[in-house]
Amino acid sequence: MPHHCHDEHCSHDHSDDLTPALQNHLYAQIDFASVRTLNESAPSSGRKILEKTWQDRLSPTPELVSSADEQLIMHVPFTGQVRLHSIHIRTSPSASAPKTLRIFANNDDLDFSTAEEARPTQEVELALTSEVQDIPVKRQLFNSTRCLALFFVDNWSAGEEDETRLSYVGFKGDFLKLNKEAVNVLYESAARPSDHKVEGVEELGAKQGF
Repeated sequence: MPHHCHDEHCSHDHSDDLTPALQNHLYAQIDFASVRTLNESAPSSGRKILEKTWQDRLSPTPELVSSADEQLIMHVPFTGQVRLHSIHIRTSPSASAPKTLRIFANNDDLDFSTAEEARPTQEVELALTSEVQDIPVKRQLFNSTRCLALFFVDNWSAGEEDETRLSYVGFKGDFLKLNKEAVNVLYESAARPSDHKVEGVEELGAKQGF
């Protein structure tokens, strides 16, 4: 008979939860050193929640908390081009959980002065839950993504809470590797000076000491 644990302190192995989420996970393709988060209360806290592995996704710390108001912008560059499938986000069932998320593909200079007016690639409404949300994107709009800007516009407090909190962000998709064969063909097809000597020029160069 299966055992159902309802005690929050009960030991439970979450390693098999949302197992499909581990397929095509883009953790290794995030350029962590170049991650930037605007309006974070603690330096590098945005980068730190991205650095959480899938196994650590349920850990409440580290946590990203907004500073001056409820808005946050996360700039997430990748080490190459990706085809984004979905975004994983974990918050909490509280008023400080983000509500509206605007996703911008390949916009690495977005800030609060431009975010309100800029047209997002996609906009979604997040659920009020402590579960990891797997938020699908319109794949045709994210086929060649070099970086993402995540604009958390507001939270569930309806303007009563200035702090927005997130504890996990991850991405699922395909990493578009360079085709080495195609690159080699490109180099081979490039003209080499030695293959296109102009008669008389080489002799003149020799006389001039070149």
